[in-house]
Amino acid sequence: MKRFAVIALAASLALPVYAKDIATVNGQGISQEKFDQFISLLVSQGAQDSPQLRSQVKQEMINRLVAVQAAEKAGLQKDPAVKQETELAAQSILVRALMAKHLKDHPVTEADLKKEYDTIKADQADRKEYKLRHILVKTEDEAKALIKAIKAKKTSFEAAAKKDSIDTGSGQNGGELGWGPTSNYVPEFAQAVESMKKGQLSAAPVQTQFGWHVIQVEDERPVAFPSFDEAKPQLEEMMRQQALSDYQKQLMKDAKVVDNSEAK
Repeated sequence: MKRFAVIALAASLALPVYAKDIATVNGQGISQEKFDQFISLLVSQGAQDSPQLRSQVKQEMINRLVAVQAAEKAGLQKDPAVKQETELAAQSILVRALMAKHLKDHPVTEADLKKEYDTIKADQADRKEYKLRHILVKTEDEAKALIKAIKAKKTSFEAAAKKDSIDTGSGQNGGELGWGPTSNYVPEFAQAVESMKKGQLSAAPVQTQFGWHVIQVEDERPVAFPSFDEAKPQLEEMMRQQALSDYQKQLMKDAKVVDNSEAK
């Protein structure tokens, strides 16, 4: 009896194993393999595998197949616009997969990040940020009169800003602009600030697209640079994007492209 049982077990193991369909729609099966692949994809994107997720995915796959069957029955797969959109979608998926593979094969390492961080930090070593006040008026004569009055101590910068500045936001705060690098401002304003010293009032009005400015540099300090750990996420994303850009440029360089369009 035991011998027959062993033979029966061996025979069952020799038979091909067919994947069970998790559902069928109008006779068309949805395989366990495709279902598992869908779950794996979602989990890789951050979803938590759970009975609820599996139930939702199963229903989604059924809903899709029902809709696809209806579309095919209507012959939409033959529609030129649908064909083009399908082709473009397939191309997008391939390009995305290619970029992901490139990043996987050429990862941004910790050493790469640290080197780039040190380079950027060194480049920014001389950068400053300034604590500023300004008064914005419409004409140069108004600005000159304000500079003269402030220097003669007939009025304070804060009082003049509150009374005369057409930049009502900073004007209400005595012209206060707070701390910031000169890159926050338009070029003419930035150049004027960089030429001034701590505590200095602009000797002459500064014209920008907004009007005429009277500027006061209250204080200055080196730009605070973030720590490596603080900068790492943004730095890594920047380097990944740069790596992809370089890769795409290299692909174009290596490709033989013939533009057959007529010159206009």
